[in-house]
Amino acid sequence: MHPAGAAHLVLATAALALGAAVLRSTKGTQRHRLLGVLYVFSMFGLNLTALTIYGVFGGFGVFHALALASLATLAAGFGFAFMKQPRSLWIGHHYYFMAWSYVGLCAAAAAEIGSRLPGVSFASGVAIPSVVVITIGGFLIHARREATLAKLGSRLPTRQVAARSGELR
Repeated sequence: MHPAGAAHLVLATAALALGAAVLRSTKGTQRHRLLGVLYVFSMFGLNLTALTIYGVFGGFGVFHALALASLATLAAGFGFAFMKQPRSLWIGHHYYFMAWSYVGLCAAAAAEIGSRLPGVSFASGVAIPSVVVITIGGFLIHARREATLAKLGSRLPTRQVAARSGELR
């Protein structure tokens, strides 16, 4: 295995484990912050190694574009937590970006596994698991948002609550 591929595998495994630990941890605690920073570092390294791997397409391809999107999502999620701005909305933004970061990682892992299944085309092995994971992940992100943020004492801004209940048009 190429050194970049080996590093990519190690970082992906670490990011999957750390991300799961972050999700299980009590939000806002020192443990959550430490696990989160370790997750960010592992994801950063994972995406950097992804940008050096060209075996699939022989050049820049869709997976490289997804690595750049992952870096942007990761930077946004970390940035909102680090800056704590905008003051009343940062936690909700942090929640969404970091949750989508992990869903993207899980979708990539499912695609990696699916692409290696015998008798399954590369396109089907990548697309089907990715769509399934993203659909389930998106549902969970939205379904658990209010409960997760409420545990922190955070509420949706009045305007968002009104929009969800249909009061704003």
